[in-house]
Amino acid sequence: MLKRIYLSVAILVIAVVIFYNSVERTPLVADDNTEFAKAVVLQVLNEDLLDDGEYAGTQEVTLRITSGTYKGEVVEGTSMNGYLYGAYCTEGQKVIVRLSVYEESISATVYNYDRELPIAILVLIFLALMWIVGGKRGIHSIVALVFTFLIVLMLYLPMLYLGFSPFFAAVICVGLITVISILLIGGVSTKSLCAIIGTVSGVVAAGLIALIFGTVAHIDGYKFSNVETLIYVQQNSNLNVSGILFSSILISALGAVMDVAMSVSSSLTEIHEKTPELPVRELFRSGMRIGRDMIGTMSNTLILAYVGNSANILIVIYAYSYPLHQVLNMYDIGIQIMQGLSGTMGIILTVPIVSAVSAAMLVREGKKKTAIAKAAAGGKTLDEKRK
Repeated sequence: MLKRIYLSVAILVIAVVIFYNSVERTPLVADDNTEFAKAVVLQVLNEDLLDDGEYAGTQEVTLRITSGTYKGEVVEGTSMNGYLYGAYCTEGQKVIVRLSVYEESISATVYNYDRELPIAILVLIFLALMWIVGGKRGIHSIVALVFTFLIVLMLYLPMLYLGFSPFFAAVICVGLITVISILLIGGVSTKSLCAIIGTVSGVVAAGLIALIFGTVAHIDGYKFSNVETLIYVQQNSNLNVSGILFSSILISALGAVMDVAMSVSSSLTEIHEKTPELPVRELFRSGMRIGRDMIGTMSNTLILAYVGNSANILIVIYAYSYPLHQVLNMYDIGIQIMQGLSGTMGIILTVPIVSAVSAAMLVREGKKKTAIAKAAAGGKTLDEKRK
C-alpha cells in the first residue's frame, strides 16, 4: 500500500511540474543584461563608512566572480551597505553581486552576503535529525514536507497568478497536502480518513471565519506591506490581490490543525482497539476530553507565531505609548487578530469534528468486523462459542 501512495505522490508531482511549466508569466523586469552571480572579495580599495560601518556606508572593492557567465573575471565594484542590501566587505568575504555589461565593460554592485552554504547546511542538519530521530516515519515526513513545498510553490502560486479564486486555490492545495501527508504518516486506514476529514473541515472553517470577520471589520486585503508591488503584478496578470490575505490563513493554519486532527484520531483509534464495546457517545466524549487538553497548547502555538511575526510593530506601539483605541483600530493589528483568532477557532472546531467522525466510523467499522466474524463462525461470535 505504501508503494501505491508513493506512486500517487510521484504522479501528482509530475502533473504539478507540468502545470507549473505551462504557465506563461509576463516579464516585469526589462532584459538589460543584468546577472546575479557569486563572488569573493579580493581587496577593499576604499571605504567611506559611518560610525556603525557594518550597517551604513560605501566601499570600493575588488571582486573575483566565481559563478555565472563571467566566472573567473576580476572586477572592481561598489558595496552600498545598508540594513537590507549590501554587505560589510572584508578580504575573503563571499558575496552575491549584481553584474551589468555596457560596451564590454562589467559593472559590479554587491547585492548581499552569500548565504547559500549556511542555508544548505541548516537544511541538511534538519533532514538528518528527522531521519535519525524519526526513523522510517521521519523519512515519510521528509517526503511529505517536500511535497508540501512543491504544492505551494508550483500549484498554489501559479493558480493565484492565473486568476483562480485565492480561497478556492488554498482549499485545493490544503486538501492535497493533507491527504498525502496523513497517508504517508498514518497509512491508509480509518484513522487517517478521520484525520483528513477533520483537518480539511477545521482549515476551511478558519478561512470562512476570517472572511466573515474581514467583511464586518472592513479588512479587504489591500492594506498590507508590498501591496503596491502586488497591484503592479495584478496589472500584468489575473491575480486577485484582495483574496490573498484570506487564503494565506488556510495555509498558515494547516500545520496546527493537522496536528490536532491526527492526534485525536490516533488516540480514539487506540481507545477503540482496547475497548471496542464503547458506544459512539462515550468514544466521542473521550475525544473531546483529549482535544480539550490539546486546544490550549496548540492555540498558544498559533497565537504566539503571529505575535512573533508582529514583534516589530508591537515594539513601536509600546515605545510610543499608543492609546488603546488607536491600537485596536490599526489595520495591521486587525489583520493579526483576524489571522490568530480565526486559525485558533479552526483548531477548536477541529476537535468536535474529528471526535464525532472518528467515533461514528470506528464504532461502525467495529460492528461490521464483529458481524463478519460472527458469520464466519456460524452465526456465533468467538465469545459466545467459548460460553
